[in-house]
Amino acid sequence: MHFSRVVIASRFPIVLLGLNCLLEAERDFRVAARCSDSASCLNAIRALVPDIAILDISMPDIFGQALLDIANSRNPAVRLVFLATSVEDRDLSMLAEVGAFGVILNEEEPETLLQTLRQVADGHRMLPAPSSEVAISSGQSAILEKHLAVLTDRERQIMRLVSEGLSNKEIGRRLKVTDGTIKVHLHHIFRKLEIGNRTALATLAVSYAGQTGLPSD
Repeated sequence: MHFSRVVIASRFPIVLLGLNCLLEAERDFRVAARCSDSASCLNAIRALVPDIAILDISMPDIFGQALLDIANSRNPAVRLVFLATSVEDRDLSMLAEVGAFGVILNEEEPETLLQTLRQVADGHRMLPAPSSEVAISSGQSAILEKHLAVLTDRERQIMRLVSEGLSNKEIGRRLKVTDGTIKVHLHHIFRKLEIGNRTALATLAVSYAGQTGLPSD
């Protein structure tokens, strides 16, 4: 069976251990190296050329020239995915600059992380665009109620606030997180529910609020 070789890097030992255990329990991933600083991480990427590198965005100097050189190489084989506690629009711009394939919030469920990595392994870019709102695509038809079960409590909370007409910035202020973090959550919600815009999400929230118990603040 084909598997993706992964380099993981974080300055937090418990994060490294958790990611290692999560990935090694899956048949389609193999951890090639665990790194606790930017220098060893970049050396591992150069030496091992893994399929995916999961990098903690909080590591000092992670966005240095060395990473740009790797990202801009003629045949970049490594797909970069970043871990973050929260995300600002400027972070998304920086991630796009280094050719990142995705960003995963620390509060995400393990299954969401694995789903994202599998899509990245298949060549899909999972990085939200650094714009004021998530792009709107063509309308999509009804979504079965059972699909809402895949959302986390935080995602349901954001879904309810979208239905109240709040912008990403307003939702971020309400939940005390950045609007970039809200954008990442919406990206995941849209993907999970197979919808393309806020209007469809708000319609679902209104339709199912009484049945699903969308959480309040």
